[in-house]
Amino acid sequence: MSEFVTPTASRPYIPEYGIPEDVKGVLSWDYVEERMTAARNYWVATVSPAGHPHAMPVWGVWIESTLYFGGGAHTRWSRNLAANPNVAVHLESGDAVLALEGYVDRITDPAHPLVAKIDAAYNAKYQMPHGIPFWVLRPRVAFAWTQFPADTTRWRFAVP
Repeated sequence: MSEFVTPTASRPYIPEYGIPEDVKGVLSWDYVEERMTAARNYWVATVSPAGHPHAMPVWGVWIESTLYFGGGAHTRWSRNLAANPNVAVHLESGDAVLALEGYVDRITDPAHPLVAKIDAAYNAKYQMPHGIPFWVLRPRVAFAWTQFPADTTRWRFAVP
């Protein structure tokens, strides 16, 4: 895993919604870190092989600017991700919004060096370890706001 580089804040281009064009007043990446760390539930939106959308809440942990979440291999959303790794993840509030779009990788090896760290974080947060497999979110873009449209912020990530 490569070292995380904090993305630069910018504005999404949606002129008809009154979003400012300059970056004065955008949210800091610390806002994302705090919200993702504190969240108990993460809404995961996937697409089925037939093109149907599917959204479900899942548990997860935010460690070093990365979301790790898991679920049974036979759940609809997990099967969707296995077929199409594109995903949107957002938190529960529609007022203090935080949404990430990207793709996922999967950790299936019980000897993977991150498994112990992820299990410890799950245990601290949910009073139970998770075990494998885990999905790992690789964001392409993130959006957030607390006072729409004044502080609406977009972060773009370098995609390997």
